[in-house]
Amino acid sequence: MPWRLNANDLEAEKKNGRNGLKLSIFIIQDSVRKGSKLIALVRPQFPSFYWLNTCYLGWPSTHTSEEGMMVHWRASLVAGIFAAAALSILCVDCSNSRGSVISAESMSLEAIRLPQGFKITVYADSVEGARSMALGPDGMLFVGSRDVGRVYAIVDHERDNRADTAYLIAQGLTMPNGVAYRNGALYVAEIDRVLRFDAIAQRLNNPPTPVVVNDSFPDDEWHGWKFIRFGPDSMLYVPVGAPCNVCLRDDKRYASIMRMNPDGTGLEVFAEGVRNTVGFDWHPKTGVLWFTDNGRDWMGDNKPPDELNRAPRKGLHYGFPHCHGDSILDPKYGRESACERYTSPALELGPHVAALGMRFYTADMFPEEYRSQIFIAEHGSWNRSEKIGYRVMLVKLNGERAVAYEPFAEGWLQGEEAWGRPVDVEVMPDGALLVSDDKAGAIYRISYGEAD
Repeated sequence: MPWRLNANDLEAEKKNGRNGLKLSIFIIQDSVRKGSKLIALVRPQFPSFYWLNTCYLGWPSTHTSEEGMMVHWRASLVAGIFAAAALSILCVDCSNSRGSVISAESMSLEAIRLPQGFKITVYADSVEGARSMALGPDGMLFVGSRDVGRVYAIVDHERDNRADTAYLIAQGLTMPNGVAYRNGALYVAEIDRVLRFDAIAQRLNNPPTPVVVNDSFPDDEWHGWKFIRFGPDSMLYVPVGAPCNVCLRDDKRYASIMRMNPDGTGLEVFAEGVRNTVGFDWHPKTGVLWFTDNGRDWMGDNKPPDELNRAPRKGLHYGFPHCHGDSILDPKYGRESACERYTSPALELGPHVAALGMRFYTADMFPEEYRSQIFIAEHGSWNRSEKIGYRVMLVKLNGERAVAYEPFAEGWLQGEEAWGRPVDVEVMPDGALLVSDDKAGAIYRISYGEAD
């Protein structure tokens, strides 16, 4: 899939025929906070340096871009020598760790099990670290990431259900997991602030300098990455995870879902006692907020569960750190408490499955029994003795009551080896369901009733 990196130097090199897998593409970007432009330098003489393509190296703002390139080139050369000697990957001044990107040809899609009549294809590959998704105009898809610090726009120009171009909207951000689109603007959540890129659909080749909407969030990295979305009340919902496995902080922002006006004003806590939610949506008929929540670790393989919760109003407390799931008191923080004091989950999910993105299905492509039901992406366990998750689950509702929890798409986990990790789900205008995968660096498209 072609890439647009918004850098004149790189485009010039492409026109000279220096493009392809063997190119060494060095992307140099000072922090967006300092307002520096994205610069790309192509060095085809050294293809082994390709792994440095997303390493962040800053330089003093007094340097010209040419001076910055020379600083970067010398640093990259030295780093490459040491890397070759150690036969390992080394990144100079690079705080972002990331997994590999798997090509579409090497993905084991035939291993994915789906209900009869459904099929899965690759919608976009080479989307490194693909995590939360948000729809823009005309099916344009915005994608956040975590460790790689990038935000993408994915476009299917040919309307053939396979993305043609991935635009790099921003790079060098601090865990820009959350993306949301409203009134022509793309909102991006870093750990401690929310940014806004205005008129983004018209500026894919030349993204504007982002506006800081609100920078008053805590800067803790532990559970600091955020999923964001606009609610039916036109407010932007922004969670703040607990900065720990399990702890109790006086600051009420922690372990909460907050919300604010689109301009960043009116920030308030909407829900408390939420350890770490990375996905939520509103019931298409009732407008009630539903959200996933990741349970604490180190209480054993089979407890506590992850949770699916519903928040019909502001001010409810969902138990963390005192109570986990429906009735499990925390061994430290639950001693003088009782689970009955808190709002119980709508459904207990699997233990340690890392339930992340969720969406109500609101389209017409899938059969009638899927309408207004919930799809949940489970990223998969990280410290369980036997892995669990790594799948897309279906939660069936009867009105406002969850009555079933069953696999919809699974096969990313083969034995104890996972080749992919679902993060988020998104319903496309044509009714297909997209699934992002930050391990494979891909976005899949699940459809129903389409010919092969």
